[in-house]
Amino acid sequence: MTAARSTFGYALPEDGVYIGYRVDGDGPIDIVFQPDWPGHIDMEWQSPIGGTLLRELSSFARVITHDHRGVGLSSRNVDLPTLETRVSDLRSVLVATGSRHPVLMGVFASGAVNALLAATHPHIPRALVWFEPSARYSAAPDYPWGRPDEDRELERQFSALWGTVEYEKAFLEDEASKENPFSGEIDLVREAMQSRSACTPDVAAQLADIWYEIDVRAVLAAVQVPALLLVHEGRSTTVEAARYIASQMPAAQLRTMPGRNWTGEETPQWADAVREFVGVEHPHASFDTVLATVLFTDIVASTEREAAIGDRAWRGIRQEHDRVIRAELSRFGGREIKTMGDGFLATFDGPARAVYSAQAIVDRVRTLELEVRAGVHTGEVELDGDDVRGLAVAIGSRVGALAGPSEVLVTQTVKDLVAGSGLSFEDAGEHELKGVPDRWKLYRVMAASDKV
Repeated sequence: MTAARSTFGYALPEDGVYIGYRVDGDGPIDIVFQPDWPGHIDMEWQSPIGGTLLRELSSFARVITHDHRGVGLSSRNVDLPTLETRVSDLRSVLVATGSRHPVLMGVFASGAVNALLAATHPHIPRALVWFEPSARYSAAPDYPWGRPDEDRELERQFSALWGTVEYEKAFLEDEASKENPFSGEIDLVREAMQSRSACTPDVAAQLADIWYEIDVRAVLAAVQVPALLLVHEGRSTTVEAARYIASQMPAAQLRTMPGRNWTGEETPQWADAVREFVGVEHPHASFDTVLATVLFTDIVASTEREAAIGDRAWRGIRQEHDRVIRAELSRFGGREIKTMGDGFLATFDGPARAVYSAQAIVDRVRTLELEVRAGVHTGEVELDGDDVRGLAVAIGSRVGALAGPSEVLVTQTVKDLVAGSGLSFEDAGEHELKGVPDRWKLYRVMAASDKV
């Protein structure tokens, strides 16, 4: 796996607290990951479990992590955050990183932050992903899946050992006595170093008290964005809690994953489930025939424009048009196949990238007082050297020809494959595509550019 590009910075909420964040990877979507327990974002990447997951995610997305106030690389010796403050700080991180419509990801109770943000600011997240979801940290008569009262007292006792190997041993033994075992060799020295790098024992104890008060059940019904809940199938209590949470969220889907233990080995499966949900496909191996998404673009009324301004001026505009398109193809991981008249043919490994690229092209060429039309389709293409051929290419070309000025049309195949990506579509009706069997259902992309 190629190493993810990494950058670090600080977000500054209105009260002047520094929120340390890092950004890894440069994929077409943003994933903002919230850890469950106080951490240290640099050390989290060295974790056999957390680090493996983050590296997998950063292979297809831009992964944003941050330490909340009071811990890790963020300001210390400040008032510890409530759930509401964590939402506010998360929004400041989104502003600092330029993340307009991210996928919000959390583990256990940390997903509560994302749920609250999605309920109160539904225009921000494109989707939620919640591993082993927990809507309430402590148990209640109407929420039997939380932690019992004795766990809270045990947490206070453990905090006296915070930052030591003894703490890690006690923690792992307690988790193993429940349904949260960790498999494989755990480096207790490294884990102890991570905990003391995160915060001091008094802060750990205060955070435990805060988190035992977490309860976001009342906001779940207001979370309207698509949500994926992932849970180990071998943890019956956690599965029951996840079923309850999914039943309360209008657009949630629950998926059980094999096993019951957290290891570094199963994280690629969880990352693949996220990849599938957000609509970013795996790169395909180089064979004679591969699945690809084709994008066709074409300038609207180019002949008329050339006649109006003259050959020399038109040549300059065309050169700038070509530069803009190539920049957007590169930005979203597209491969230019060839130019054809006033248009381009490009291929992408994933349909979401192709749609984002198409809409960005449509928007940017307007600055040249041009309008382009674009068509997107996903299917098997035949590789012929640097060229591509086949029915999928013909379909993409026909779809592009049907698009209107500054319009991006996609096939039903593309629409189905980008479910959960945050893209929205309008029914453009059924059409006959010249030389292609059957009638084809097409969809118009609606304002994809504000979701990039």
